[in-house]
Amino acid sequence: QVQLVESGGGLVQAGGSLRLSCAASGRSSSVYTMAWFRQAPGKDREVVARIWSSGGTYYANSVKGRFTISRDNAKNTVYLQMNSLKPEDTGVYYCAAARGPVTRSSEYDYWGQGTQVTVSS
Repeated sequence: QVQLVESGGGLVQAGGSLRLSCAASGRSSSVYTMAWFRQAPGKDREVVARIWSSGGTYYANSVKGRFTISRDNAKNTVYLQMNSLKPEDTGVYYCAAARGPVTRSSEYDYWGQGTQVTVSS
């Protein structure tokens, strides 16, 4: 089992920055893919960014150039640096992990409890 704990959410004005962290514990050495998802009120959960243990990354078009995902394998932690935040970035951000090189949300094995990000205009 792997446990994921997110931190770093909060309230920020448009144009501001936040950094989210997700610490993995338990059998974290088995994790290959880590990702950030978000869910806005009334909308489906969507992937924001993904990183594989090989270092490969993926970003949703809506966050390219503004968000950066990174991973510290020694600390079993994944980060999401969010710059130039927009009101439409508001939502609950979830950390997810998988044992393989997955791409679809249904393939993730572990999920965090979520952290709220609110961007005011």
